[in-house]
Amino acid sequence: MTLDAETLARRRARRRRRGIRWGWLGAIALLAVVFAVGVALGEALHDNPTPGGERTTQRTLKPLPLVPQTVTVTVGK
Repeated sequence: MTLDAETLARRRARRRRRGIRWGWLGAIALLAVVFAVGVALGEALHDNPTPGGERTTQRTLKPLPLVPQTVTVTVGK
């Protein structure tokens, strides 16, 4: 069976079109998977608390009572 050039060209064009469609679908699917993995990673990092968090404590100190000093007075003439 011999096919003319026009029929062969149409068959080749059909094959190319199908390949391009699958290529685009594969690229879109890959982008969707990458996006989903990124969202999942972002949520996982957001949900976990950071280890060793900071704690601030405020305390009011009252002054201690002062002990009276012994005073020595020298009176001279």
